[in-house]
Amino acid sequence: MVFADRDDAGRRLAARLGHLRGEPVVVLGLPRGGVPVAFQVAQALGAPLDVIVVRKLGVPFQPELGMGAVGGDGVRVLNPEVVHAAGVSEDEVAAVQAREQAAVEARAARYRVRRPRQPLDGRVAVVVDDGIATGSTARAACQIARAQGAARVVLAVPVAPPGWQARITSPGARPATAAGVPAVTSTTPAPVLAGPAAGRRTTRRRRRARRWRRCGPSPKPCPLRSGRRRRQPGWPDRERLGRS
Repeated sequence: MVFADRDDAGRRLAARLGHLRGEPVVVLGLPRGGVPVAFQVAQALGAPLDVIVVRKLGVPFQPELGMGAVGGDGVRVLNPEVVHAAGVSEDEVAAVQAREQAAVEARAARYRVRRPRQPLDGRVAVVVDDGIATGSTARAACQIARAQGAARVVLAVPVAPPGWQARITSPGARPATAAGVPAVTSTTPAPVLAGPAAGRRTTRRRRRARRWRRCGPSPKPCPLRSGRRRRQPGWPDRERLGRS
């Protein structure tokens, strides 16, 4: 399966979540790339859109490799296998955590300037990201949603590697919820993002924050869209992919 962009991925993902229509749902996007996907899901379900801010804890000498994640309310998730394999010390983990926790607080403050957090008490929290790699950020987001009172947590992503459900829900991975394992939904097999999205295209932080603030306190979904970036060398050519 090939997605044109994150908007397309969100619409297709929403089609898999139709059984949630009519339930007290709040859709929670993970900035940055998960927000455009979550917007399409929120529109399809007629549900309010909010965000959960989490940050990956990258291995010091290879930041793209996640060894865990941190989020609001002091939530931390670690992947002990990655920490051990990379030989990262406790002091190094603590240093990375302190830096990323400060980034979480700063980013959350920008989102909450004019838009308060959606209450989750007794509601179904649909946590949406644009994909899963190690699963640390997704687990942290689910744990935050449960801590904020969600009666049920559903994790929905359009792109994931084989066996990703076990990474999120297996006992060895410390399930993200305290009162049970979150339900998970993904399009299968793991699809491919075409065009700039394949290069891990991200939305522009300032533009997204301005749109978020313009939404005001209304519970209706906010029209956050992906930013545009010039195609970089090595990224797939969308027209060529469409013909193949």
